[in-house]
Amino acid sequence: MAGYVGEDDFSKENIQKFNNERRSSKQWVKLNVGGTYFLSTKTTLSRDPNSFLYRLVQEDSDLISDRDETGAYLIDRDPTYFSPVLNYLRHGKLVINNDIAEEGVLEEAEFYNITELIRLVKERICLRERRPLKDSKKHVYRVLQFHEEELTQMVSNMSDGWKFEQLINIGSQYNYGTEEHAEFLCVVSRECGSSLNSNDIEPTDRAKVLQQKGSRM
Repeated sequence: MAGYVGEDDFSKENIQKFNNERRSSKQWVKLNVGGTYFLSTKTTLSRDPNSFLYRLVQEDSDLISDRDETGAYLIDRDPTYFSPVLNYLRHGKLVINNDIAEEGVLEEAEFYNITELIRLVKERICLRERRPLKDSKKHVYRVLQFHEEELTQMVSNMSDGWKFEQLINIGSQYNYGTEEHAEFLCVVSRECGSSLNSNDIEPTDRAKVLQQKGSRM
């Protein structure tokens, strides 16, 4: 009869379906890294044939690794730094969140012996160390000495990014005609870049010393 499926054909179909599901399930690997579960495939974990993970998932693995009650491989490492490692194995790109230290990822890459990932993380660390921090602003300080009657002129002539920081009465008085006049130190500062001429820089320590000296008078 047309369209009739015999028992033998039905059994063969079920066996083939079972075998396909079995092969598919064998492709998936469950890892327990420091108490956090990760699910990946043998293909992903085998990306680097010299790595610890490649050896771990081989049928004839030479590694002795315990498994937990769910069948996951137990790996005593920090799961925070394992995520960037696993993502690299998945798509071949290094992606590290801002709240994760590159040095931590490097430690994991070296532990798992993933050669290319080690190189990429080291390159990123080198670039980071050569890149100036956004908040690392340097300041140049200058200390100017002037007479009392010059104060207004000095303040009005400040330019080129210089800002008033502190006015110090150094206590030296002199007679000008029939009036006594005091002398002052004025501490000013401005932000500077690496291109600033070193001859224009007044050492910060000197400014601090003069401020301390003035405060005691």
